Amino acid sequence: MEKIFIHTEYIQLQQLLKWCGAAENGSMAKEIIRDGLVTVNERIETAPGKKIYAGDIIAIDETKYQIELESNASLG
Repeated sequence: MEKIFIHTEYIQLQQLLKWCGAAENGSMAKEIIRDGLVTVNERIETAPGKKIYAGDIIAIDETKYQIELESNASLG
């Protein structure tokens, strides 16, 4: 499982797909999500704007990503 570090409280799912390289652009990310090819915590997610938080596990095909908060990021 690959770890993805975020620097904010959350990241939108479509942004995460671009960030990790699973999608080249926003429209591709939306298409992948709306086609039901992405799971969030083992549930199919079709909303591109879904908020993803530290601790969530995202899966695309057979690749899994563990979302973690960057240790030097502060929330607040």
